[in-house]
Amino acid sequence: MVQIKTPEQIAKMREAGLVVAAIHAATREAAVPGATTKDLDEVARKVIADHGAKSNFLGYGGFPATICTSVNEVVVHGIPDAKTVLKDGDVISIDAGAIVDGWHGDAAFTAFVGEGHAPELIELSRVTEESMWAGIAAMKSGNRLVDVSRAIETYIRRQPKPGGGRYGIIEDYGGHGIGTEMHMDPHLLNYVSRKRGKGPKLVPGFCLAIEPMVSLGTPHTEVLSDDWTVITTDGTWSSHWEHSVALTEAGPLVLTAVDGGRAKLAELGVTAAPDPLG
Repeated sequence: MVQIKTPEQIAKMREAGLVVAAIHAATREAAVPGATTKDLDEVARKVIADHGAKSNFLGYGGFPATICTSVNEVVVHGIPDAKTVLKDGDVISIDAGAIVDGWHGDAAFTAFVGEGHAPELIELSRVTEESMWAGIAAMKSGNRLVDVSRAIETYIRRQPKPGGGRYGIIEDYGGHGIGTEMHMDPHLLNYVSRKRGKGPKLVPGFCLAIEPMVSLGTPHTEVLSDDWTVITTDGTWSSHWEHSVALTEAGPLVLTAVDGGRAKLAELGVTAAPDPLG
């Protein structure tokens, strides 16, 4: 069952989304050479506490931290620790969430640590982020869930990969519904699968966490012995971008973007919904 939210509930989710945006800003600034991934987790904990919010990652299925820190070939669910020291040339994806009055926000971004990044890594992150926005732009009343998947996949497949070949659209992980829980129905694939059909129709009150994960090689992953850390099976590096989005009567509202997605959606010819918090 898909949970449909009222405008008042979407406003609460917007509050949670802005806490997530604050976590992103603080951890992006802290992701410098010499910092450990545990340092970043401590930064996130302080932001959550300062906003009077709760972590929806800490303790989730036994997860021991407030953010996921996925470095280089780690696709998602990397656990922060004191041993992982960031260095020039690393790529890190930070996934963060927060709860305000029982309503959840969830978003991720990819950052470049220091200097010395190969052009194909910069392009990988750009392609992944832009595919996310293509999916967000497809959040229109009357569309089906598959239209969001198709928009993401189509954008990625149309981008030439430096050096040839194809980007790997990660198959085992995707987006999801969000609301009174962090992970809810429906599951959102980042590609079109005939086995899944068209999926539910998008209507006002529909909320999704849209999160493409893309690698420079394989679409396949494996989970390490800690039962959390997900890596590509061929060791190629990856990128992960995510926003929580609400569909309203006035269009999509990007709950975890500071401006509600207004600027980026305007570039795509889509008008973002007004911010319920003003």
